[in-house]
Amino acid sequence: MNFSELNLIEPLLRAVVAMGYTVPTPIQVQAIPPVLEGRDLCGIAQTGTGKTAAFALPILQRLSAEKPARHIRALVLAPTRELAAQIQDTFRQASQHLPGLRSAVIFGGVGQSAQVRALESGVDILVATPGRLLDLSGQGLLKLDRVEILVLDEADRMLDMGFVPDVRRVLKLIPTKRQTLFFSATLPPVIDELAGHMLKDPARVSVTPVTKTADKIEQSVYFVHQIDKRALLRELLSNPEVSRAVVFTRTKHGANRVAEHLEKGRIAAEAIHGNKSQNARERALGNFRQGTTRVLVATDIAARGIDVTGISHVINYDLPTEPETYVHRIGRTARAGAGGIAVTLCGPDERGMLRDIERLIQQRIPVVDP
Repeated sequence: MNFSELNLIEPLLRAVVAMGYTVPTPIQVQAIPPVLEGRDLCGIAQTGTGKTAAFALPILQRLSAEKPARHIRALVLAPTRELAAQIQDTFRQASQHLPGLRSAVIFGGVGQSAQVRALESGVDILVATPGRLLDLSGQGLLKLDRVEILVLDEADRMLDMGFVPDVRRVLKLIPTKRQTLFFSATLPPVIDELAGHMLKDPARVSVTPVTKTADKIEQSVYFVHQIDKRALLRELLSNPEVSRAVVFTRTKHGANRVAEHLEKGRIAAEAIHGNKSQNARERALGNFRQGTTRVLVATDIAARGIDVTGISHVINYDLPTEPETYVHRIGRTARAGAGGIAVTLCGPDERGMLRDIERLIQQRIPVVDP
């Protein structure tokens, strides 16, 4: 299938070519038609599946059918400023041949004056993080009473970062009669309940989780008691071949404890998870990119924002409860044709999780004696 078969208008088809897209991804094939029809949508998809274009393209087409109104007609909520900026960039590129439509992005952690000026010049599409949106709304600097389309992106990450109460406050500011597009990688009970509250007779689309691990990733597992994991981790990280590593833990508290333990052992490490402030996460990522921090200790949802090349090792300090998550974790290494190493520390109570992973990837992971 190609994009023209999705009934997109010619200016969008030209933009798609300029953006380097050749064929639509599965989420785009499934999502674009119902969104064009004006239906609500519940999309289960990870980052990297093309979901931003899956909602940006049909939103632009729907809004372009009417004269630009210079008030906020589409609102996209994102959990982090990195994601908000990426979404705005997609809207900007996709609308390059639709000069009548304007989009803008607002987020916290920076001064508001430039963002307020953008709003004052009139925007049709606003991409926002919940905190800054409520802040500017409370100051009377933007109105949401004429929003026609609402997008909630990465809803489960919103939950992880404590933004669900803010999302509920935003819902009270926008019309109940609207089109709502809801995206999440997973549907924990709180998020499922939120989706049920927000959506009316939605189309449901889902992208099958990836099951294949990259061929160039060398995988291994150590069977080790939980109490011995810290010492083994320090030993593994003392190897000079570990140039840049991501260590995965199951919980935020676990990430903090592991990072503190490594720092005491004089291994430069920082934790990244939903309880950290936006600035702290960005600072940790910046240090990791620059190499001043060699080890990043992360939870799964926080790790979605990590797009760093040159990661030599991924270490599963805790095994993930969902086997698909293992594939996503170790895929942080061996990017762009490079090789990579994935090491798993498996406690006695995690053997069942390991069996589930091996069943999913259809291979046995070689065992190393500690």
